[in-house]
Amino acid sequence: MASEFYQLSATSLQGKETPMETYKGKIVLVVNTASKCGLTPQYEGLETLYKKYKDKGLVILGFPCNQFGNQEPGGKKEIEEGCLINYGVSFPMFDKIDVNGNHTHPVYKYLKSKLGGLFGSRIKWNFTKFLLDADGKPVKRFAPITKPEKIEPYIEKLLAKKPVT
Repeated sequence: MASEFYQLSATSLQGKETPMETYKGKIVLVVNTASKCGLTPQYEGLETLYKKYKDKGLVILGFPCNQFGNQEPGGKKEIEEGCLINYGVSFPMFDKIDVNGNHTHPVYKYLKSKLGGLFGSRIKWNFTKFLLDADGKPVKRFAPITKPEKIEPYIEKLLAKKPVT
């Protein structure tokens, strides 16, 4: 059975509609990001993970969000420049979205419905992370303060299970 995740799509930072099905068969880490957050240096750790595992089947999807302390006030250009210049981000980044409330992006509605957190299904802060297996099934939710390197063992475990394509 195909995952509901693969039926969703999002607009890339470059304005291109991207079906999540593009990532079918990959281990996916979805992160809501912000450029002016105390946790922003996590971009560095995320990029390190991405570079280390992208050829083995990992993809990281960054979703900028301005719902927490106005920490992502810029537009596409500022977000793109901040990610690239400050952290060398090369993983896919998407348009700024809402992760809570009436305008929650469908990707986040789905993830929160499958993996509620400490505060029910609400996202508490920037850099909340969701890990999905190669079938698009959400398997683990990580708190904003969880450093990317702490997720590595979970990624390795999922990659070991992933069928070779």
